[in-house]
Amino acid sequence: MRAILKAGKDILSISFSSALSTTYQSTVIAAEELKGEFPEAKILTVDSLCASLGQGLFVYLCAQEQKKGKTIEEVKAYAEEIRPHLCHWFTVDDLNHLKRGGRISAATALFGTMLAIKPVMHVDNEGRLIPVSKTRGRKASLTALVDKMAETAIDPEHQTVFISHGDCLEDARFVADEVRRRLGVKTIHINYVGPVIGNHSGPGTMALFFLGKER
Repeated sequence: MRAILKAGKDILSISFSSALSTTYQSTVIAAEELKGEFPEAKILTVDSLCASLGQGLFVYLCAQEQKKGKTIEEVKAYAEEIRPHLCHWFTVDDLNHLKRGGRISAATALFGTMLAIKPVMHVDNEGRLIPVSKTRGRKASLTALVDKMAETAIDPEHQTVFISHGDCLEDARFVADEVRRRLGVKTIHINYVGPVIGNHSGPGTMALFFLGKER
């Protein structure tokens, strides 16, 4: 941050969900310390309440506003406006990774694996990872992600949608094709789940990110 401020630039920091990490709190502390050293600078912070590529979409959308010529304060206001609408819907292929991370019990992982149960989860308004429903089989869980988008998406044809996956590109392409077919979305970006999230969710993780009426 200090090098950026010394160059005469202002800062808008958009942090990982405070419900999942202390990144935001650390940024607030750093900003307060730097304001004393750079009193003329604008140092703004936003808790994205987002995770993984959901935060990526959040930052991407804010960057588009900056490119339109919006001021740093206007971009911050936009970020806070869209935050409760940044939808994260995801599923995993192997329940044992959620068990190791303390998300589900050993018994749930065992019986869920035996019955081919796949959880459908999302990030809620407080930025927490919350199980919402269960499906039987992989394809049903992927379709459920698209179903959730169909229920809540705002003007999907004109959205930019992000999809992330845990080394399962064909499944990501299936979800992208369904989003295009059912909702008319034209712009979709597919990328890998990062190593930190991937360590908790495991191979086969599939996530869909978009703007909706509600999370």
